[in-house]
Amino acid sequence: MKKTILAILMVLPSLAFSAGGKIHIDKADFDLNNKESLQRGARLFVNYCLSCHSAAYQRYNRMAEDIGLTDAQVKSNLMFAGEKVGETMTIAMQTEDAKVYFGTKVPDLSVISRARGADWLYTYLRTFHTDESRPFGVNNTTFKDVGMPHVLWELEGMKKLVNADEMSEHPGTAPKFEQVSAGEMSAAEYDNAMRDLTAFMVYMGEPAKLVRYELGIYVLLFLVLLFLVAYPMKKEFWKDIH
Repeated sequence: MKKTILAILMVLPSLAFSAGGKIHIDKADFDLNNKESLQRGARLFVNYCLSCHSAAYQRYNRMAEDIGLTDAQVKSNLMFAGEKVGETMTIAMQTEDAKVYFGTKVPDLSVISRARGADWLYTYLRTFHTDESRPFGVNNTTFKDVGMPHVLWELEGMKKLVNADEMSEHPGTAPKFEQVSAGEMSAAEYDNAMRDLTAFMVYMGEPAKLVRYELGIYVLLFLVLLFLVAYPMKKEFWKDIH
């Protein structure tokens, strides 16, 4: 009993810390069956993410097969160096160089969606804002004091946070922004683009997910058919006992 009470007392501070660090998360609402969305997300990933972040557990040719592209289309549109289509999505930048450039190790993004969650990723990609106190001049309400620049600023433009005090007083409050400079996309277009990018990273975190879902349907159908056969057999075998 004493050990149980001690364990609870040790956990309470961490629970209080978690409650204090509550952040607002938006729903991603994407469709992994939409291959056009996955293709757009793949294009965004290789153009804006793959320069610094690797995806070392994802192969180009596996991606091509899963999202409805040929190897030739992947080579022409999604591969810009000398990689072979059967290679993994790695980068040339070394870990030591990344620490010099960004002050920290740059994470591999192969399973980031499983580590952080799709909704977190979608919110993170849309909550960069200007902050002159930071090395790259930007911060993020989802990941405070983030160590990376806003690489998608050309698409979204730059915006500033206008309710920082309210968010500080009431954790979980949704951030509000004011546009500082326009990007190539409207706000709605940028949200849709980030939904595509999130969908691709979710796919990348578990490429076999759709296959698993399809297989699960067949397994459930098999179990239903097995029940229709097994239940009458059970009644027949047990009729003399009951």
